[in-house]
Amino acid sequence: MPDETITRPGLRGRLRRFLPYGATAAEPVPAPAATRRGGETIEAPLDIVDPAALEQRLNQAMAPGDTRGDAQTQRAEILAALRETLAAGRAVIRRRFVEETESADACVAETAWLMDVLIGALASLTVSRLFPVSNPTVGERFAVAAVGGYGRGELAPFSDIDLLFLLPYKRNPRVEQVVEYMLYLLWDLGLKVGHSVRSVDDSLRLARTDTTICTSLMETRLLWGEQSLYDTLRRRFIEEVTAGTGAAFTEAKLGERDSRHRRMGDSRYVLEPNVKEGKGGLRDLQTLFWIGKYLYQVDDVDGLVAKGVLTGEEARRFRRSESFLLAVRCHLHYLTGRAEDRLTFDLQPELARVAGYTDHAGAKGVERLMKHYFLVAKEVGSLTRIFCAALEAESQRRPKRGLAFLGFSAPMVDGLPLDGDRISLAGEKPLRDHPVDIIRLFRVAQARDLDIHPAALKLITRNIDLIAGLRDDPEANRIFLEILTAEQDPEIPLRRMNEAGVLGRFVPDFGRVVAQMQYDMYHTYTVDEHTLFALGILHKIETGKAADTLPLATQVMRKTGSRRALYVALLCHDIAKGRGGDHSVLGARVVRKLGPRFGLTPEETETAQWLVRWHLLLSDTAFKRDIEDDKTVQDFVAAVESPERLRLLLVLTAADISAVGPGRWTAWKATLMSELYHRAEERLSGADEAVGVEHRVNRAKTLLRQALADWPPAAVESYAGKASRGYWLAFDGATQARHARLVRAAEAEGEPLAVDIQVDRQRTVAELTIHTADHPGLFSRLAGAIAVSGGTIVEAKIFTFADGMALDTFLVQDAVEGGAFDAPEKLARVRIAIERSLSGEMKMSAELERRHRSYPRLHSVSIAPRVLVDNEASRTHTVIELNGRDRPGLLHAVGRALTGLGLQISSAKISTFGARAVDVFYVKDVFGLKVEHDAKLAQIRKTLGDVLADPVAKPLPAAPKRRRRARRSAA
Repeated sequence: MPDETITRPGLRGRLRRFLPYGATAAEPVPAPAATRRGGETIEAPLDIVDPAALEQRLNQAMAPGDTRGDAQTQRAEILAALRETLAAGRAVIRRRFVEETESADACVAETAWLMDVLIGALASLTVSRLFPVSNPTVGERFAVAAVGGYGRGELAPFSDIDLLFLLPYKRNPRVEQVVEYMLYLLWDLGLKVGHSVRSVDDSLRLARTDTTICTSLMETRLLWGEQSLYDTLRRRFIEEVTAGTGAAFTEAKLGERDSRHRRMGDSRYVLEPNVKEGKGGLRDLQTLFWIGKYLYQVDDVDGLVAKGVLTGEEARRFRRSESFLLAVRCHLHYLTGRAEDRLTFDLQPELARVAGYTDHAGAKGVERLMKHYFLVAKEVGSLTRIFCAALEAESQRRPKRGLAFLGFSAPMVDGLPLDGDRISLAGEKPLRDHPVDIIRLFRVAQARDLDIHPAALKLITRNIDLIAGLRDDPEANRIFLEILTAEQDPEIPLRRMNEAGVLGRFVPDFGRVVAQMQYDMYHTYTVDEHTLFALGILHKIETGKAADTLPLATQVMRKTGSRRALYVALLCHDIAKGRGGDHSVLGARVVRKLGPRFGLTPEETETAQWLVRWHLLLSDTAFKRDIEDDKTVQDFVAAVESPERLRLLLVLTAADISAVGPGRWTAWKATLMSELYHRAEERLSGADEAVGVEHRVNRAKTLLRQALADWPPAAVESYAGKASRGYWLAFDGATQARHARLVRAAEAEGEPLAVDIQVDRQRTVAELTIHTADHPGLFSRLAGAIAVSGGTIVEAKIFTFADGMALDTFLVQDAVEGGAFDAPEKLARVRIAIERSLSGEMKMSAELERRHRSYPRLHSVSIAPRVLVDNEASRTHTVIELNGRDRPGLLHAVGRALTGLGLQISSAKISTFGARAVDVFYVKDVFGLKVEHDAKLAQIRKTLGDVLADPVAKPLPAAPKRRRRARRSAA
């Protein structure tokens, strides 16, 4: 191999035939000079693998007169030579890619080159030395070709190797011997090899009926063997398969793409995207090129520019997108040591680290990586639309309705041409004369329920610069507000605008959150996707389509009078995320600017601004505070101020949470929000003021006496006298009556422990009530038992009666599957776990640590611990709020710490947002008072902060230093 540099075909050089190693019937092709001819340049290929050295070593294993052993020993020598060559070559390629400034394009080309040499050497050795024939017949001559991704000269580090053993006629014994020997050796090397053994006729016959085989044959490359046989396959493939079948192939590939998208989630913005198969991934780019190659007979993307399908800039975008996705895929392979194409949650921070994405103000490195990924996926979608528009220009799609087939000119709808059943634009000059038509296009499509012609979207993409001039255009803003607040669903046109790059340019503040993910295992979608989903849900609430899942919001929406302000507020509620600081405060400032621009009145702007500023108030109060505490409701009402704001806030919050992701809106959350809403509504209307705390306590006792009419009056009064005032405010009458019967039965039977479990499927929780003697650390032991049993606590209410007995109630959901903790085996297990925990039989810490280590995905999320102590939120309790990484047994550890601090837990509100735990405790000191001494408060913060610091998770190591490798010139 005389040259130090060779050029390998990449995605931009499809059919360049290169034989890296000679064969019996095909002479070696020398490496070309170090120039780029649409291919990828490989620097210093002999550092990766030296074909001559490999040939020499293989020949040594076959040396005549060798006395080292039988055929098995000989095979072991061959295998060892190939294995060492493979390992050494892979190490060089990995070092160049991971530690040096080498592109993914070079990585996949170098990996393909390494495999070419190995397979070529193995084929030559097998045919000429192991199964030699002095004068092979025509039927014994064959070729080995790479197909699929390997065929186009791209091979990710651990990807499958697809081979075609091409025969002139049917199989014969010698060819089968050669193929079997080669395959078993390749498999023993640990390679995953897909193969087929076919004649030219068989290959063409299958290509006519199977799109997958047809596609793979389109990207073949001769590795070894009969050049003429391979050339025959290429020539006949073009003449007999592709000719006249372009439309059918295009339809099949686009249908295959749509099916794949549905299988992978049908969204570019999934939490764990598949880099290869997902929407906006490598396969989408490859599909575009396959279609272009089939239709236009081009060998690279630049050929599509020559055909007028893409512009030069669009071809560059194609290549940039491909290079980025290839880089992500190569990193995934190296990080996992296998062919892994899923960018899973636990791999994302590690990939961000090795790829050099660092934390910036307001954004983690992993979030910056994923934003880059989603922007590239969005770019792939834009290229897809442009490409489809070019295809339709070649072959007009049959309209579903319209007059075009009768020969009439295209009709106009609201000043825009109707092309078949799709709205379009008149052309580039009219668009540049009237750029407001860009916004009008989406409004007309929304109002008339029409699709948008891909040619119109292509025209917008190529004139995207016009949108900046529309931001202060009153007509453009009027139309945009119509889109947002129309009777028709705004999600569809806004999603179209976002996909086309219009929305982020028309509203630059929104553009800053496009493709921005939130790395917390809670938010399923990027910020822009979440916002668009939320607007769609708001429309369903308003039209009554969400009445089954959001009944209260649907009912309340009918009473609101500020719907325009509500829609604008929802559009902007997360618009300032990722900037650093409180996104609610920053977002309110954005609305103050956008409201007048969109055409809102001053009153509407003020309302929208308030909603954005306080859009988390309702959920934070309902989920993190004890709403049975009168001070909680009083403070909430003081912030809301009016019934209209309360209604708007409820609807916005319901839409917001529902759009976070599947399963995020639960019956339990609905219950908490409903209770807070009704309590606040009563207070705002003045109805609650007349019902004081003492009145509510007395009413609860009266209801209990009625429910326990079968008890002796003295027994009822004795029981009622044990409970504190807080107990009477915490539960409804039916629950309190059930508690009374549980306690009385336990006392009558002399049971030191009584456990009652009630499954509430409407609220999707199991209510565990435990009656036992109170003692320090009781909460910690009970929380640990529940965690060990597979439950997660969402709320706890802790009461100690006057006789020293505890009556603790826990609302529990399934820790793994979510929903009610109702599996019979788990309910039985939790009873046993509680008994063993309280008796000291269970080694709680060891069991919880074991469970914690079984959740590695939680460890990948970095969440800074935070301890907040609030003495203003309650008149009678100190409120402690803990924020940190969730883990099995966290409440057990926190409970032990609170006990060690000498604090009594009265109630707890437990929330989990993906990997983040937000736990709130209402506590008193040993004297039953608030904790107000500064030294004690500092001790609480320090102790609980140490508990929140995860003892299992380890910080990621520093990113490897990448150095630039000197490029060698050709020898």
